[in-house]
Amino acid sequence: MFAITFSGDTMLQPPLVVTAHIDVLLLLVSGLALWTRLSGLSYPNSVVFDEVYYGQFVSLYMKRVFFIDDSGPPLGHMILSAGAYFGGFDGNFVWNRIGAEYPDGVSVWSLRLLPALCGAFSVPLVYSLSLELGASYLSALGAAVLFLLENALIVQSRFMLLESVLIFFMLLSFFCYLRFHNTCHSSWFSYCWLLFSGASIAVAIGVKYMGLLSYLLLLGVACVHTWSLIGDRTLSHVSSVLCLVVVPVLLYVFWFYVHLSLLHRSGPHDQLMSSAFQATLEGGLSRITQGQPLEVAYGSQVTLRSSASNPVPCWLHSHKVNYPIRYENGRGSSHQQQVTCYPFKDVNNWWIIKDPNRHELVVGNPPRPVRHGDVIQLVHGMTSRFLNSHDVAAPMSPHAQEVSGYINYNVSMAPQNLWTVEISNRETDTEVWKTILSDVRLIHLNTSAVLKLSGASLPDWGFHQLEVIAEKLFTAPSSSQSWTVEEHRYGTSQEQRERELELHSPTHIDVTRKISFWAKFIELQFVCIGSGRCSKPTSHTGSNMSLLAYQLLAICYLLRRRRGFKDIPDGTPNTCVCVGGWMVNFVPFLLMEKTLFLYHYLPALCYLHLLSPALVEHVHSHLLSSKAQRRGLSACVLALAVSVLLAYQNFCPLTYGSPQLSTSALQRLKWRESWDILYRHH
Repeated sequence: MFAITFSGDTMLQPPLVVTAHIDVLLLLVSGLALWTRLSGLSYPNSVVFDEVYYGQFVSLYMKRVFFIDDSGPPLGHMILSAGAYFGGFDGNFVWNRIGAEYPDGVSVWSLRLLPALCGAFSVPLVYSLSLELGASYLSALGAAVLFLLENALIVQSRFMLLESVLIFFMLLSFFCYLRFHNTCHSSWFSYCWLLFSGASIAVAIGVKYMGLLSYLLLLGVACVHTWSLIGDRTLSHVSSVLCLVVVPVLLYVFWFYVHLSLLHRSGPHDQLMSSAFQATLEGGLSRITQGQPLEVAYGSQVTLRSSASNPVPCWLHSHKVNYPIRYENGRGSSHQQQVTCYPFKDVNNWWIIKDPNRHELVVGNPPRPVRHGDVIQLVHGMTSRFLNSHDVAAPMSPHAQEVSGYINYNVSMAPQNLWTVEISNRETDTEVWKTILSDVRLIHLNTSAVLKLSGASLPDWGFHQLEVIAEKLFTAPSSSQSWTVEEHRYGTSQEQRERELELHSPTHIDVTRKISFWAKFIELQFVCIGSGRCSKPTSHTGSNMSLLAYQLLAICYLLRRRRGFKDIPDGTPNTCVCVGGWMVNFVPFLLMEKTLFLYHYLPALCYLHLLSPALVEHVHSHLLSSKAQRRGLSACVLALAVSVLLAYQNFCPLTYGSPQLSTSALQRLKWRESWDILYRHH
């Protein structure tokens, strides 16, 4: 704290006086945190654990190549990439295996610097947060020491990983909010703390979606405080909503805006996105579709991409192979030409839009556009078979109709090859079918079934391509029923041989098309959000015992308060925040059917480290009456602190990777039978 005083009463007095109040404990834990997190940061000079995962995205950022990480938003990758950028990293490193040596030109220190700084600054932040929760300086110091010497937190901080970044901004959001709550609200300056709180939680969410759990807790705490202050005219509830709701939402959108602005080149994840999205990226599909005709017309040659991205993106396809006469289960088929969905670009993906009332397979002059509600035929470009469906069960989905390329066997199976065009995202009922932009459903005229990707994989006779079916319209519309014209040109060849040559060498007509940022943002949300053994952490027994003790005390106090006893005076540390933080960051993982790692538990562990000293302080101050009891508790706390220090020292070789340990020394670190320590001889 600094106090500045001006004095002008006499020339003998100094005109400016600066008084500084320095928290020595805060400086001490800050220095130790920087030392434990930053010392020897470049060792080992090789890829460690998930650096092989995050490093790929850092390289893509350096090269401005578009990617999707379905495990979280892009801000965390941008933070890691910022450290790489300032260290001169150009992205030219192959992240293909754990243990790969970094070349001399890669600054390992800069790659790991920002996570290490976040991990280091989290220690003094825990100290300050404990004080804002109402704990004493000694209790705050205890929480900071637990955080400082936690080996798992140190390890996560010293590599190019995101957990330390998430934890720092998660804790910062609560510190800023409590600082606002504990200050006078009459000054607009106090609302800066609330603004910082909203911005910090937005960063946490932008790093990993786990930040949403803490955000819900923050909103819950704010709602409780707001409810108790209703009627206080010194508090602006509008400002609270603005800072804690509007600002995080705007910043979350902003992270994606920066992400999409930086990554403008085609990349490895393009096919997960729609054709319209892909067409906005340099290279890839944009290079193929540049200058294509916008309006689909009769005679157009098109490829139809399924709007569903599961199980994989694919295109309507046919080839000169028929369905087997009988399947393995004894059911029969039409023995007509197979129609599938093929997950690769291929000349057999081309189809021709035909007017049922005309024989021409070329675009007229002027072109006659296809509109919503028109009835069309689809002719396969390479085999001239009509897209057909009928009352024959599909091979893998017997509840639905088979889709085939019609072959006339001169039997009682007439062609049923008329399809109604339904533009799902139309604005008017006469809208023209547009390349890339229109989502279309094809409704079978005879049976009212909709052309659909079932997602099932065909057996060997279908080359393991994906099944296409026609399903009756009693189901709700879904992405598997929608198709988008991706590649498009105006056909000019009526004869089959000439048309085959044309299909192999497409031509383009200049036209430009773009989609808005909001359309791309919404699509990314659907892709990101839509798209082993669960090991429960048991190594932090002391913290878990603190949680159990808190729950028992809370139940006891609630029961006694119902009878008129007020055991907890006003001003008691707000440990509910700690317990709530543990719950929202731990309980959801018990419901997830996924392999869990230790780092999934670390955010919850941070709240337990905040809780344990506060609980000990409460027992010392409110439950123990005699000096002997308090001395006994103090001795136990001292012994526990020594054990924490010894545990930290004992596991330092694993934490820092130095010095190297022998096989027997590693085995001595195996404190529990359930632990597996893997080592490799060089």
